[in-house]
Amino acid sequence: MSILNTSETFKRLRNRYRLVIMNDDTYEELITFKLDRFSVYIVMSSIFVILVSLTVALIVLTPMKYYIPGYGSKNSETQFKLLKIRTDSLEQAVRFNDQYITGVKKVLNGTSPGKLDTVPIKIPATEITND
Repeated sequence: MSILNTSETFKRLRNRYRLVIMNDDTYEELITFKLDRFSVYIVMSSIFVILVSLTVALIVLTPMKYYIPGYGSKNSETQFKLLKIRTDSLEQAVRFNDQYITGVKKVLNGTSPGKLDTVPIKIPATEITND
């Protein structure tokens, strides 16, 4: 494994390059830049930091933050719980209505229910008197 020589690395970062933008038809130089790798790295890093900062500021300082999951206000959380309770009660009411309707349909069709009531009924004996 080769050992990394830091002086060569810094030399490569400081090597100067020339970036020329030319007109393709006339071969006229429009803009010329003298660059090195270190300055390009600094500029790109700065642009990245600025874009991230602007994005975070946009999210934090505007109402866009309410679109982040889990970042709701206390009022919206209580409204959500209330809606959940109402939804559960409506689901239960629909379930009971379905059971009632299927029972009525069975009676109207003349089919017997699946489980018969087998509890004996105790009828008190009545005295018959002849007067």
